[in-house]
Amino acid sequence: MNTPTDVEISEYLASSGAAAWEVPGLPAGTPKREIKSVGIIGAGTMGGGIAMNFATAGIPVTIVETTQDALDRGLKVVRGNYQRSSDKGRFPQDEVEARMDRFDGRLSLADLADCDLVIEAVFENMDLKRQIFTELDSVMKTGAILATNTSALDINEIAGMTKRPEDVIGLHFFSPANVMKLLEIVRAKHTADDVVATCMALAKDINKIATLVGVCPGFVGNRILFARQAQANKLVYQGVMPWDVDAALNAFGFKMGPFQMSDLAGLDIGWSKGAKTLNPIRDALCELDRRGQKTKAGFYDYDENRRPIPSDVTAKIIRDITGAEPSTMGQDEIIENCIFPMINEAVKILEENKAQRPSDVDVVWLNGYGWPADKGGPMFFGDMVGAKAVLARMEKLGAEDAAFAPAETLRKLAADGGKFTEIDTGGLKV
Repeated sequence: MNTPTDVEISEYLASSGAAAWEVPGLPAGTPKREIKSVGIIGAGTMGGGIAMNFATAGIPVTIVETTQDALDRGLKVVRGNYQRSSDKGRFPQDEVEARMDRFDGRLSLADLADCDLVIEAVFENMDLKRQIFTELDSVMKTGAILATNTSALDINEIAGMTKRPEDVIGLHFFSPANVMKLLEIVRAKHTADDVVATCMALAKDINKIATLVGVCPGFVGNRILFARQAQANKLVYQGVMPWDVDAALNAFGFKMGPFQMSDLAGLDIGWSKGAKTLNPIRDALCELDRRGQKTKAGFYDYDENRRPIPSDVTAKIIRDITGAEPSTMGQDEIIENCIFPMINEAVKILEENKAQRPSDVDVVWLNGYGWPADKGGPMFFGDMVGAKAVLARMEKLGAEDAAFAPAETLRKLAADGGKFTEIDTGGLKV
């Protein structure tokens, strides 16, 4: 393995972060739309967190919910977040009131009509989002930017519900949105240049790190995450326990492995009682009300301090469902099985022109998913281990599942001795 110096890593991180703000093809001097007021649809965890970014930056926010109870709950959470920060000495008490005074809670989308930017932050349900954007098209003023916070859905389809697709863009915040620095700005097929320029500038105003990406399932960050999760699940079916997978990823440098993260998020996301999904292990855990940290049991058992403890119940469920003999797979092999598919998926994203440059992939994973800084990001780490090693693993995994077949560019890098961080496929194309 090629081990870079601390200076080389620091220089790469700095140059990658700076490059992410550059948008090739965006005409110099592109005008920006004035954003003096923002509307947020949904006062839940995401909506409230997103709204806080704007209120903190001094921008008035109109936040809409379907019921007064939901609205009151959401604003109470926002106030609590600000109060905790004040109690820790981050700003004086009167600043809590100043920020809360920038919120205007409402129960109708029509009340967003005069906002310069509106961000939809409801459940990941395409029918619901289509319905909302149809209504927004009829109520929002001319020139307003219509944004969706979807983490994976087709923004072109969402934009197609309006007569102004040029005004539609994806603003994918990461949870908790008032804390996480990354903002994936998703350019759809018809998104106007000035909408892109406005949102990139606005990201700086609200103290985010932005990357411009294209429309594909999961965009850049989650699409790569899906590849890792799929391989982690495959390992469990080969007899590797979830805590062994997590331990390997923890050793690699992630604070949370795939199953630790699933427990934190909640295993019942996208699941309902009696459901039979493509993940029968998850289904079985949820049926036992093992839905993650919130129920003190998921893949792990949890004590009163939410400390994860390997679970005999989970181990039995896995044995009963998979029939797999216990595996003694080493941490290095687990890491290769989980990390190398991420590198391969990133290369495919670049081949499809859904990211501007390789370093943007690294910016996404460093700032949105806890990638260990000493390994620079998936593309940087790919250069540390070399394309030949990645190709060898992907040929094996691809033989088992065509979805993980090596990218053509990966084959070329391995043959030519090229670098992942120097891949140039022509940038972002919509």
